Amino acid sequence: MKTKLEYIWLDGFTPTQSLRSKTRVETDFSGTLEECPMWAFDGSSTQQADGSASDCLLKPVALYPDPGRNNAFLVMTEVLNADGTPHESNGRATIEDDDDDFWFGFEQEYFLWDTRTNLPPGFPIGGYPGPQGAYYCSVGARNAFGRNCVDEHLDVCLEAGINVEGINAEVAAGQWEFQVFAKGAARAGDETWIARYLAERTGERHGLSINWHPKPVQGDWNGSGMHANFSNGVMREAGDEDAFHRICDHFGKNIGRHIAVYGADNDMRLTGLHETQSIDKFNYGISDRGASIRIPIATIEDGWKGRLEDRRPASNADPYKVAAAIVKTTKEALA
Repeated sequence: MKTKLEYIWLDGFTPTQSLRSKTRVETDFSGTLEECPMWAFDGSSTQQADGSASDCLLKPVALYPDPGRNNAFLVMTEVLNADGTPHESNGRATIEDDDDDFWFGFEQEYFLWDTRTNLPPGFPIGGYPGPQGAYYCSVGARNAFGRNCVDEHLDVCLEAGINVEGINAEVAAGQWEFQVFAKGAARAGDETWIARYLAERTGERHGLSINWHPKPVQGDWNGSGMHANFSNGVMREAGDEDAFHRICDHFGKNIGRHIAVYGADNDMRLTGLHETQSIDKFNYGISDRGASIRIPIATIEDGWKGRLEDRRPASNADPYKVAAAIVKTTKEALA
């Protein structure tokens, strides 16, 4: 039997990378990552190499069933140079210290985008829908736009084995969110990128693209984030209030480290309005969605055992780089 392997990678475009993929056909493939061979691609076509030395390598790092095709798998890969070293565009390689002690829950917001009108569904040509407020977790054709596409995306993610824990309509018309949970920074990045890939591919079938920009609609509309919920063993088990304050304070001392990898054009979203703190400021607070970091009330009710939510990452941020920065700063704070 022949099996289709869809190799997926991130290109070298800046400041925001895009997903790329191509299909490899294998014979007698039994469904393990170890069977997926290294492969190559033309890096000169993805801004990852010069035409005179264009070969870049694809190293398989995660494997998932492909629910959209028969006898097929999705192969998440990382890009290497021809000598086997990580390519400069390889965000996964920025994770220096990875283990299952760190748990991540990424809340991925995005806008569906109508390819015919170049607007989100629900936005009339030449005008605007009613003000935001009616769309969050909405029901009904007046307020919920694109549900068929979003529901199909949820189904294919679950069929692929992606740990999506929920979806909801967001505060603007045509804006939605899915949540991915995983243990380990690399796995959290793998699953979020595959979920993004499946969103793009599902949108193809509905004539919709996915707009990951943090502020694609100007005006009095919320932007799109990728709120990062995180914890480690100390946070989940010690019941140490002081540890949470040390972590938050240390994040406040490293604003530049985090904003540098929290997504391009994030200044358009982090304005201090629309449930955000300004990009150049830092604060944290209990149940405060206008803070840089929110301490969920459940963490306190459980005796200071639980998680924190960094609300600053943008919807277009690389989850590998976000997770790597969070691990680094948290470990420094608790050292």
